[in-house]
Amino acid sequence: MELHGWYDRVFFPDAGPVVDSQVGARAMSRRKSPSPLTGRWRIVSMSGWEQDFIDEEDEAYFEFDDRGGGKFHFGYVGGWMDCRVTTRDGKPAVEWTWEGTDELDLAHDRGWAVLRDGDLHGMIFIRGTNDAEFVAKPKKTSPKRK
Repeated sequence: MELHGWYDRVFFPDAGPVVDSQVGARAMSRRKSPSPLTGRWRIVSMSGWEQDFIDEEDEAYFEFDDRGGGKFHFGYVGGWMDCRVTTRDGKPAVEWTWEGTDELDLAHDRGWAVLRDGDLHGMIFIRGTNDAEFVAKPKKTSPKRK
């Protein structure tokens, strides 16, 4: 099955990766030293929502990979991110645009986060609805079983 972008990733998530040689070449040329933001971050608070809602479907998170991408999920909102690692006030930071769903509606917008005292502090924007400040902590990964 050949995928054609965000629509297929939303509605056919197990179908495999979207293959685009130009995107792959750009990602490889952007690779730098590992970012301290790479990995999964557990969302522990968001403005405007209680934690029960934030974790409604699954444990809320942001996840950044080492290829300039990522994904997130909280409440009934989830999506894929196109990320740029940067700095803000001399601290590691990331800015992104995203595509995904808000409940069952297609959604997209942007966000940013900065690493401060070991936690991720940032803002995610949801076009036409709510914007939310958030705090996320590094997700401890459990050792893989053999």
